[in-house]
Amino acid sequence: GILEKIRLCLIKKLLPDLEDRRKYHEGFASSTSFHGVHNIIHTQSKARRALWLLIVAGCLAIVVWQICSRLIYYFSWPTTTTVVVQYVENVKFPAVTFCSLNRFQAHAVSNLKVIFFIWNIVSAILQNFAIEDKYSQELNDFLLGNQNFSIKDFTRKNGFYLNSSTLLECDFFGKPCYPQDFEQVFTEYGNCFTFNHNELSARRVSLPGRGLHLLFDVQQDKFTDEPALGYTDAGITFVIHSPQELPRFDGLGLLTPVGMHAQVAIRQLKSIIQEYPWGECKPDIKLQYHKIYSTNGCLLECKARYIQDWCGCLPFILPGNGTECDLLKFYKCVYPAVSDIEIKGLCTVGTHNSTCPAPCEETDYPTTVTYSNLGGEKAIKYFSTKLKRSPEYIR
Repeated sequence: GILEKIRLCLIKKLLPDLEDRRKYHEGFASSTSFHGVHNIIHTQSKARRALWLLIVAGCLAIVVWQICSRLIYYFSWPTTTTVVVQYVENVKFPAVTFCSLNRFQAHAVSNLKVIFFIWNIVSAILQNFAIEDKYSQELNDFLLGNQNFSIKDFTRKNGFYLNSSTLLECDFFGKPCYPQDFEQVFTEYGNCFTFNHNELSARRVSLPGRGLHLLFDVQQDKFTDEPALGYTDAGITFVIHSPQELPRFDGLGLLTPVGMHAQVAIRQLKSIIQEYPWGECKPDIKLQYHKIYSTNGCLLECKARYIQDWCGCLPFILPGNGTECDLLKFYKCVYPAVSDIEIKGLCTVGTHNSTCPAPCEETDYPTTVTYSNLGGEKAIKYFSTKLKRSPEYIR
């Protein structure tokens, strides 16, 4: 009808004939500022025309590649890392957590060697530990006959303790400190003790300075460990950390042998990590049982959730308010559950889409440790008289 006639008329007017279109294209090619097209059209030599065609096509390909490359680079969210070193006179003093390398009182484990293996099952939540088959029967017999046994209470009562006999001297920037200034915490080393756990020294302290000075008597005749499990050292292990974070010894603990004087110089290193997509931080993540977010605290809470769901109880070494797991639960359920978490990767660390991404702000304390002998003959006599011990024991 009428509409069809109008459509055909419009098409006829809008589309010029072939000759007009050819002239139009030649005119555009002759006058365009797109360099090279003019030479393709007006060059008589086929070789020169082919050469110009290759040049123009190559340039177009390079332009497209550069545009795509820049777009890809832009959407990769490139970042610039800025390192600022500031030398300050006053810094906030960190927390210091100490443990004895001999974890249990000798009299409590002299006829109860299985305690070492049970504690390693418990601490395997924090540090991987493989149980040898030769101990399996001994463990089974003990667990079946001591179902109400609490390894937590046993460790608290019969582990390393801190009192006037083990902490001989404590001095914090010229002021005396005492065993009650330390908070007891459980780690893979059993009973450990944290100084400045409540940020007692929240005030900024002047550096350099003597800082925290401690003198321990590890009492090797009273405390012991199991050499068959690789615990052959004697002395103190310690870690320096933020007061708002839990201590982490796995791979980070520093060791002080007996008879030695260790001097530890610290620096404060504060890292601010950008959030995704520029970095791997997620600022909206909060932890339930920790004041500030950290990957270590996040991992502990992640393990605690899975173990509580699978076993219906919560290991005392993990954060939370669940029912404490008994020994049978530890052996039959918790230990296999930890292995399953590791194998299946249920609690992952690092990237923004992992279970525990990097923290947005982190404070570390890099350390430098130097050692010297505790003292000469006069110092040996002084400590021998003070501690009422033989010179051989002091050495």
